[in-house]
Amino acid sequence: MSSLILILAMVAIDTYVFMALRTLLVNLSPKWRVLIFGLYWLASAIVIFSVIFYSRIPWEKFMEARSYYLTFAFGLFFAKALIVVFLLADDGRRAVMWVYEKFTSAPAAAIAEGNREVQGITRSQFLLKTGFLLGGTMLGTLLYGLSNKYNYHVRKIRLTFNNLPAAFKGLKIVQISDVHSGSFTDKAAVVRGIELIKAQNPDLILFTGDLVNDKADEMDEYLAVFNQLQAPLGVYSTLGNHDYGDYYPWPDYDENRHSPMKVANLERLKNIHGQMGWKLLMNEHTVLEKNGDKIALLGVENWSMNPRFPRKGDLAAAYAGSEEIPFKILLSHDPTHWDGQVRPNYRDIDLMLAGHTHGMQFGLEIPFFKWSPAQYIYKQWAGLYQDGKQRLYVNRGFGFLGYPGRVGILPEITVIELA
Repeated sequence: MSSLILILAMVAIDTYVFMALRTLLVNLSPKWRVLIFGLYWLASAIVIFSVIFYSRIPWEKFMEARSYYLTFAFGLFFAKALIVVFLLADDGRRAVMWVYEKFTSAPAAAIAEGNREVQGITRSQFLLKTGFLLGGTMLGTLLYGLSNKYNYHVRKIRLTFNNLPAAFKGLKIVQISDVHSGSFTDKAAVVRGIELIKAQNPDLILFTGDLVNDKADEMDEYLAVFNQLQAPLGVYSTLGNHDYGDYYPWPDYDENRHSPMKVANLERLKNIHGQMGWKLLMNEHTVLEKNGDKIALLGVENWSMNPRFPRKGDLAAAYAGSEEIPFKILLSHDPTHWDGQVRPNYRDIDLMLAGHTHGMQFGLEIPFFKWSPAQYIYKQWAGLYQDGKQRLYVNRGFGFLGYPGRVGILPEITVIELA
């Protein structure tokens, strides 16, 4: 029933937009009109029929095609939705004019208002063309973003802490997050990203979760790529919400949603961290020493304030025993953990590193201004945040999920120098 309602709504939107398109192209030659109208309905038919047969398609065999299809389908939907906003605005304006004409004795004024020109075109034409322009721009932008999914961007920041031990002044940390290896389709491009990380010559590499989308075997092809990451002080990692396999329909789920296959998958994923030479921190800490000075590196499992995501992290356990260490860095996948526990209860955790948001893979970042839909969901969604002496850095993600591209928010390799 819900699918039928969705299809009827899509047909209604397609028809509404088509009527406007027909008006917009009224002066075009018949041959071009037939071509454009044919392409319009062909694209609409592909999306509608795919909705009908979506559940019958073995998407696991066509993951790349699925990603591109979803980009096209959602891009087309949002483009049409944007056009509809302008069409409704114009139809609403004309409805008000019609009512005004019926209940006043000045129809000529109403007609004149409807034909008033805005920069050489009528108000209706202005709204119609603006809607199609913005809708087309939305679709074009999403299609352009497909070329950015491996366009790795190195972001360098220098953070000064008064309590940082002298031996760790100048420490260079590379943070990566959200690899999502199950989304990769270009191994050579990923290798270029790894080479870019190595070129930073970090003292320490920290990974903040979501190595895979769902299953450990997503790393089979990339284990020999990521195990090239090495640093003098080591490579440390933690888990993200996707690493637990919660979003995969394991065939052996029982009535309590317990799955031995899911449990085995998580254990294998943990072993993969070890096979790559990464030290996985599971609600624990380690102490890094240099010339007699010490800093503590804490790592917790996923902890989120959002009930949709797992809350497995135990910061108290990770913190225990590090009280006397003068400087502490926390790896925690979800940035909501900062406001949820770290800031109010652990004021001596100097720096928290997170990921998770991907910056929604869509937004705008220019000097002195950044925007993304992510900011309406997450208070801290990309970049550096500070409260007193405490800092949080949210990495924009190395990989991608869902939409196989990035618009404005590029995949990130973070280089942090401590001072």
